[in-house]
Parts: sequence; structure tokens; C-alpha cells
Amino acid sequence: MGDLAPKTDAVDMIIAGREITASGWSQTARHEALSRLRAMGLPDRRDEYWKFTRPDTLTQAVAPEAAVFDNDEAPLFDGLDRLKIVFVDGVFDVGASDDLTLEGVTIERLATSTSDLHWARDIYGVLETNGQTPVQRPLAALNTACATDGILIHVTGKASKPISLVYIHKSETSDAILHHCIKLDAGADLTVLENGPAAARFNKVMEVDIADGAAFHHVRAQGRDHERRAATHLFARLGTESHFNSFTLSVNGVLTRNEAVVELNGNDAKATVAGACLGDGNFHHDDTVFITHDAVNCQSRQVFKKVLRNGAVGVFQGKILVKEGAQKTDGYQISQSLLLDGDSQFLAKPELEIYADDVICSHGSTSGAIDEDALFYLRARGISEGEATDLLTLSFLAEAVDEIEDEKLKEEILTRLTSWLARRR
Repeated sequence: MGDLAPKTDAVDMIIAGREITASGWSQTARHEALSRLRAMGLPDRRDEYWKFTRPDTLTQAVAPEAAVFDNDEAPLFDGLDRLKIVFVDGVFDVGASDDLTLEGVTIERLATSTSDLHWARDIYGVLETNGQTPVQRPLAALNTACATDGILIHVTGKASKPISLVYIHKSETSDAILHHCIKLDAGADLTVLENGPAAARFNKVMEVDIADGAAFHHVRAQGRDHERRAATHLFARLGTESHFNSFTLSVNGVLTRNEAVVELNGNDAKATVAGACLGDGNFHHDDTVFITHDAVNCQSRQVFKKVLRNGAVGVFQGKILVKEGAQKTDGYQISQSLLLDGDSQFLAKPELEIYADDVICSHGSTSGAIDEDALFYLRARGISEGEATDLLTLSFLAEAVDEIEDEKLKEEILTRLTSWLARRR
């Protein structure tokens, strides 16, 4: 009882003032999530998967202040044909959003969905619950219990254009908790784009259920908001011959923790989780990935690159779990950092846990400085040191960016990345 009381008190403090109420179909999931959260408690540095990252500012009762960043850049993805959905400090902005109508797709808001018999009840909190074993994820449980809004997307065919989720930060003390549920029927295809700082503190969960033969593509940009504090969770469940591809570009932010939990439950499924980040100064970026192979002849890739300077810290924790019977698994994992000075750190924990004998699994992690020979070669050809460093940095990050399958999206990310590098000189 002595151990449980402090955990419960801490949970009560962070949920104080938050109403655990919603439409009928999600109430049970919310209350079950709150029970899980009370039992496990909030994360701290004693937890195995939090030893590299301090969760303090993510678990304070009141969100730390974060000045609104004046971004003079053109919004990312604006040149693409897309359906735009905008949240301002975690609140849906109907005036800034497009009409929620798209061929082959049904879109609703979590906050206004009131049907008792809703398809999302089979997803909301379900994938998150599965993802709590064997690793506890308290901030995801907090999200399921307390999410104030989000988007529910049901895809029955091939979506005619991407759905773009835009997050805007206007209040210095905003605390946003958003939960998205996405269901792809057999053979469906959807691309989801995400960008923007969202809030002073942001907790987001996205649960994606991908049926047989369906494909889900996800490209996310966590932009130049210097004081961002964010915890994101992406849970995905893959059916037979389904496809999942997620890429995240992160720049700046005080603390960012991106978790991805992927279950390959159908034979011949493929999953890719990739990321590239640029860290400068008071920057802590944590990618934590857990991929479970529970079917035959499945493939997974984890590709993460981090460029760090001026004392920035990058973390990668990646695991591939191959269950008994998951024969012919092909699991690949690589995490690398480029340290532009002697003050920055890259902390990596790659893991393999294999219970099948016919598998190909590999992991690797490296950390190093800029290639002085390559830098000299470029300087000798009249390229300035700043430009030469940017070229080598872009080349280093290219392996992760190449995991984006759509060429237009890849070009958009590379263009923005080149712009951000130029601004950092």
C-alpha cells in the first residue's frame, strides 16, 4: 500500500481538473486506462525505458511555459493537394480546417462523436492496451483516459488525397491531449501528414488498425518551435500483406519523446519506422520503438539518424521481438548520430529478442564526428565550411529520408531540411 499511494497521488495531481467523460462508446476505455495509469504510476528515471530521458516536465500538473515561436516560414505541405485539419492548442479549428469530406474516407471528431455503436470502440485504447506489455507506457494510458479531442478516420478504399493534421501553438501555457484512431479496411490506402508544434506541452496518441492488403503512410514534421515538450505514441496493428510506413523529421524542442509500437500479426506484412532529427543546444530527443513479429514472412525496418551540436542529446531505444512461430522474419535496425562538437551525446539501446530459428535480424548503432577528409575535399573546391558541413549533414540524414516512399513528400522534406540547415549556420 505504501508504494501504491505515492503513485496514485501523482496521478491525481496530473489529472486534476480533467474530466474523464466522453461519448458512450469511449467511456469504458477511458476508465480502464485511468485504472491502468493508477496501477503503474507516472514514469520516472528508475523505469528501464526512461533512464535516458527525464519525464519531469511531461508529468507536471501544470504545463511549463513555452513562448509562442514566430515562424516566418511557409507552412509545410502547403503546396500539396491535401485535406487539412487544424488544431489550435489542442482545440479543433473549424474555420481553418477543410470540409471533412473525402472519397473513400469517413472523418469525425472524437469530441463530437456520440454514437454508442461506433467502429472506433474496437480501436480506441485497444492498441494502446496491447502496447503496455511487456513495456509500460503510462503517458499513453494518460492520453486514452483524458484526451479532449482527436480525429476518427475510417478508410474503405484508396483515399484520393492525403489527410494533413496541422497543430498550432498560440498559448504559452497550453496543454494539449489529442487521440486519433484510424481504421483501414482490407485493400484501403491512406497517407496522413502531421506538422506543427501543437502546444507548450503535447501528449498525442495515434492508433492505426491496418487490415489485410491495406497500406498506411505517415510523414510527420516536428518543426522549429524551440520550447516544445512533446510525448507522442504511434500504435499500429498490421494484417496479412499489409503495409505500414512512418517517417518523422524533428528540429529543436526542449524535450521530445516519440514512441512507436508496431505489431505484425498477419503473414507477409511490412513495417518501416524511420526518423531524422537536428538538435542544437538545450535539446533532448528520444525515439523509442518496439516492433513485434507474430506472423510468418514479415519484414520490419528501423532507420534513425540524429545530428547533434552545442550539448544536444539524442536517444534511441529500439527493439525487435520475434515470437515463436514467426519464421522467415526479416528485421533490420540502424541508429546513427553525427556529433558536430564534443559536448553533445547520443545514447542508444538496440535490442533483439528472438524465439524463432529461421530469421534474418540485425541491428547496429554508431556515433561519430564529421568526416574531415570529405570536408577538406569540398572546401578545396571553393565551398564554404558552412555549406560543406550542410552537404555532409544532408548526406548523412538521407538514408532515413529515403524511407519515405512518396517522391513528392520526400522532396518536400528535403527542401525544408535544406532550409533549416542553412538557418542554423
